[in-house]
Amino acid sequence: MRALRVGVIGVGHLGYHHARNYAALDGVALVGVVDLDQSRAAKAAHDFGTAAYRSVSELLEAGIDAASVVVPTTAHAEVTATLLQAGVDVLVEKPIADTVAAAEAMVALAAAKERVLQVGHIERFNGAVIALTQAMQTPRFIECHRLSPYPSRGDDVSVVLDLMIHDLDIVLALERSEVVSLDAVGVPVFSRSEDIANVRLRFASGCVANLTSSRVSLERMRKIRIFGDDAYVSTDYSEQQVLVYRKRPGTPPADTSPMAWITIDRLTVEQEEPLKRELASFVECVKSRRRPVVSGEEGMRALRLAQDVIAFIREHA
Repeated sequence: MRALRVGVIGVGHLGYHHARNYAALDGVALVGVVDLDQSRAAKAAHDFGTAAYRSVSELLEAGIDAASVVVPTTAHAEVTATLLQAGVDVLVEKPIADTVAAAEAMVALAAAKERVLQVGHIERFNGAVIALTQAMQTPRFIECHRLSPYPSRGDDVSVVLDLMIHDLDIVLALERSEVVSLDAVGVPVFSRSEDIANVRLRFASGCVANLTSSRVSLERMRKIRIFGDDAYVSTDYSEQQVLVYRKRPGTPPADTSPMAWITIDRLTVEQEEPLKRELASFVECVKSRRRPVVSGEEGMRALRLAQDVIAFIREHA
C-alpha cells in the first residue's frame, strides 16, 4: 500500500509539531507545508525534509490525500472548505470554527463529499483522559480546572474558546444527555475578552459540571475530578496520572474511620505524546474510512456550548 500523502497548512507553534509527527509516522509521506510566513514554512520544510508551498492551491497541485489545518480560527472554515472540495480529508484544529454557522457548513460539506473531518481536541488523546473515561461510566458531578499564565498567543478570543473548550469537549464526551441549565461568569483582565471564566452546567441526567479556566494564573493546572455513586476519579492532564478513590463494599466497623474504608488505585496510563496519538488516529480513519474519535459533529457540539457560555457571560455582565 502506498504511503498516505499529507500536508500541513499553518506551521506556527502547533502546526510545526503536526509536521514533525507526520514526518515520523510510518506509512505517511509529508508532501509539504504552507504558511503565509515564508520563513516559518522554509524552516519546517528544512527540518522535516519536505517542500514549502506558498498557497493551499500549490499544495493541492502537488497531490495530497489528507491535511492538517492549523491556521487562525477565523480561517478554519475557508481553508477546510477548499480542501474538502478538492476531495482531501481534513483534521482541523480546535475550535472547529469561529461561528456555529461556519461549523455547520463544514460538517455538511464533509458529509456531501464523503470526507473525514476530525477536530483537534487533543485532550481526548491524552493517556490520562483515555484511562479516565474507561474508569467512570456514569458521572454525577464533574469538576475541571484549567489555569495558566498569560499567553503569548491566543488572547484574541475569550478564554472559553482558548482553554475551556478543551474541558467542555471532555465533559460532553462523558455526559451524553442535553444541557438543561447554564450559569456562568467571566472577567477580562488584560485582554478585551474574558481571561477568567467559570460555568456550572446541569444535564438532563442530573449530572452537574463545574468548569473554571484562567489565563492569568501564576501557576499551571490542568485537572479534572469526576464523582460517581461510590467512587471518584482524579486526573492530572499534565502528569498523565489517574487516581481512583473507591469505597469498599459493606459498612465500616464502628471503631474504624470511614476514611480508612477508602481504597486508592493508580490506573495504568500509556505515556505517549497526545498529538502523536491524535495524528495516528486521524491517519487510521483516513485509511479505514471510519468515524474519527472527535468528529466534525463533536467539534461543533463543543463550539455551540462554548458560544452559549460566552453569550451568557456577556448578557449578564
